[in-house]
Amino acid sequence: MRPGDYVLKEGDIVCNEGKETKRLSVVNTGDRPVQVGSHFHFYEINTAVEFTRDEAFGFRLDIPAGSAVRFEPGDPKEIQLVAFGGERRIYGLNYKTEGTLDRG
Repeated sequence: MRPGDYVLKEGDIVCNEGKETKRLSVVNTGDRPVQVGSHFHFYEINTAVEFTRDEAFGFRLDIPAGSAVRFEPGDPKEIQLVAFGGERRIYGLNYKTEGTLDRG
């Protein structure tokens, strides 16, 4: 093995196995594109992107880490979201959560 070499496990890599997912229809009603990263709390994205916002509470885009989805003005999209794991606490972003994602 040399510095910088990768040693990969044989077989497929399965992400988000066993986590709750859901699909939503969204449309950017603004006049500029909106880009959302893989680990941003979807509930807190730009308000110009319209969707059933409460359905997205506690979820992020179900895409590979480090990637993003771009929502062009007027372009409707179907997206898949996946539930956050870990301690399920969100701070910062657009300051709409500021704590636990577990309601009740």
